[in-house]
Amino acid sequence: MIKENVKKILDELPENVELVAAAKTRTPEEIKEVIKAGVKIVGENYVQEARRAFEVIGKEVKWHFIGHLQKNKVKRAVKIFDMIETVDSHDLAQEINKRCSHISKIMPVLIEINSGKEKQKFGVFPEDVMNLIKKISTFSNIKIMGLMTMGPRFGNPEDSRSYFIETRKIFKKIKALNLPRVEMKYLSMGMTNSYQIAIEEKANMVRIGTLIFGERNYKN
Repeated sequence: MIKENVKKILDELPENVELVAAAKTRTPEEIKEVIKAGVKIVGENYVQEARRAFEVIGKEVKWHFIGHLQKNKVKRAVKIFDMIETVDSHDLAQEINKRCSHISKIMPVLIEINSGKEKQKFGVFPEDVMNLIKKISTFSNIKIMGLMTMGPRFGNPEDSRSYFIETRKIFKKIKALNLPRVEMKYLSMGMTNSYQIAIEEKANMVRIGTLIFGERNYKN
């Protein structure tokens, strides 16, 4: 079933849109199955889960961190991940930069935007994005590659559109500035229930989990 799900999604996605298989709570065996089906990027929400999977799978695939990254987990995270999609503060970026400097690595990152200004969600508010990017862009071991936003997890997918429009506008504004050490290449928006709306609003990276793997069983 996983193989068929991946094939259907990949056939449907426009050529310029990259698929991140959101592997939260999934086993290394399930992740191997999506890789065999053609997935090239796996997204993980937790460093410890990613570490277990990485020990089995290694560099067969690119690894993206798509959850909230705590500073005390950065040291381990930078050794595993090829991109961190959820940078939302100067302190977190500073820690990533420091840990990457110790292993001579430049980490591609996306800035997470809380486009709906929801108190229960992480991410920088739209009006603070520019200032944060200017500060982070001075770090030598971080490369800003674009923006990420979540949008509502459940409900009517159309409810996500305003979030995506807001983030796209910010993306275009920053890209037009041609800031040094900032390459606005990726606009990561949309999940299982909203990725089609996100693509309509010019996302070129989508994070899909349930539609690939099926519903999660949190008891296991």
